Amino acid sequence: MKIKDKELPYAVYVGLDSFPALATIRHLSSKGIPVIGIAQDRKDHNCKTNSVQEIIYTEKSSEELIFSLEKLGKKFTQKAVLITGEEPNVLVVSRYRERIEKYYHIIMPEKNVVETLVDKILFIEYAQRTGLPIPRSFIIKEDKDIYCAGDEITYPAILKPTIRSPKWVEHTKKKAFKVESKTELVNYYEDYKKFGSGFLVQEWIEGPDTNHYTCNLYFSRNSELLVTFISKKIRQWPPETGQGSIGIEARNDFVLNKAISLFSKLNWKGLAYLDMKFDNRLGKYLIVEPNILRPTGRSTTAEAGGVELIYTMYCDAANLTLPINRIQNYGNAKWVHLRRDFQAFLFLRKKGKLSFKEWTDSLKGKKSHSLFSLKDPLPFIFDIIRVVKLYIKDRNYV
Repeated sequence: MKIKDKELPYAVYVGLDSFPALATIRHLSSKGIPVIGIAQDRKDHNCKTNSVQEIIYTEKSSEELIFSLEKLGKKFTQKAVLITGEEPNVLVVSRYRERIEKYYHIIMPEKNVVETLVDKILFIEYAQRTGLPIPRSFIIKEDKDIYCAGDEITYPAILKPTIRSPKWVEHTKKKAFKVESKTELVNYYEDYKKFGSGFLVQEWIEGPDTNHYTCNLYFSRNSELLVTFISKKIRQWPPETGQGSIGIEARNDFVLNKAISLFSKLNWKGLAYLDMKFDNRLGKYLIVEPNILRPTGRSTTAEAGGVELIYTMYCDAANLTLPINRIQNYGNAKWVHLRRDFQAFLFLRKKGKLSFKEWTDSLKGKKSHSLFSLKDPLPFIFDIIRVVKLYIKDRNYV
């Protein structure tokens, strides 16, 4: 594979077979940018997309990824823009970036900063040192820690891995577990400790999904803040501990300022994202988690709202002229994962909390889709087939 120097640089997306990938890849492709996807799971529904020119299959969370990127990089006539899509490959690229920088534009801060914000234990320790607003938290490094946390934490609480490793994702789609007692906490830990290298126990943040705000940001290679975009959840799936299924842009200056402050103090470079939720019990906003150096599930809400978040990232990395549309006007743009939101609707309807008309009305308006696309239909179709098969096999998995 060779391309001419006058053409736009390739975007290489590591993690095509991950939740946020498709919307980002489709948006870049719509700009005329040639995209190559890197995936590990050949059967993943995202790999059915027609929005990439090629798919490279390789291990994504080890040095094998670097070998594959080196091999691919030698085929380019100009440096490609490298986009990491998941926490494990963020870490791998950060640790080995010197080996591939001659082939790729890589916008990242220093390695120790990356490690601090990817690893939830390191982030909690950083937050505790610097006074960031986080829920009461306990770090679980060995078995005895879970019993201490179980005695001291206020319930309900949440148990989550420090990093969602490939082994974790292989065995569960859950990001975390909500627990109501010490017995339940210890049982979940015993069942899942073999799939994670460390865990975090935190007090539950009381409040509905709509209390949950996110701020997407992009800082240039010179640590200049170029784009911000605020949105909030409307619904999520699975309930309480899942991922957003629909969100809408929304103004929240407190969350915006907290996000800018956190990342600016770290001399940040690249994509950044901060989750915050208002705790009805405590009467204040708490940080749920940061996500860094990768597009997130609802990132393309920005594009639906007329803000070029992803394209700005690409242009800055490739040293191209930046797009003009980088200011949020706080309209009503939405993002939706249609299949997950249908599952959320069924759950809420059963509880009498959402009618069919209320659900369909909530889907109206300008929006970005996570999976559904008439121009690129196969990922959505294969995802539906996959979920039906999983539901038949194990109703708790999907």
